[in-house]
Amino acid sequence: MSLIRKHEMHERRFSRNLGVGLTLTALIAIIFGLTMVKVTNDDFSLSGSGVPTQTEEAN
Repeated sequence: MSLIRKHEMHERRFSRNLGVGLTLTALIAIIFGLTMVKVTNDDFSLSGSGVPTQTEEAN
């Protein structure tokens, strides 16, 4: 038990900060996951014109 009691405002601020932190963590995880899928996806290769074309192995 602490000597100084927490004010209600601090408890609300902590819960709001926790919610914002979890939301940011989820957003970062989604962006990281999408980046990993895009980087490791070998189904398409770039042609000379810069337009993605399907490789012959995938046909």
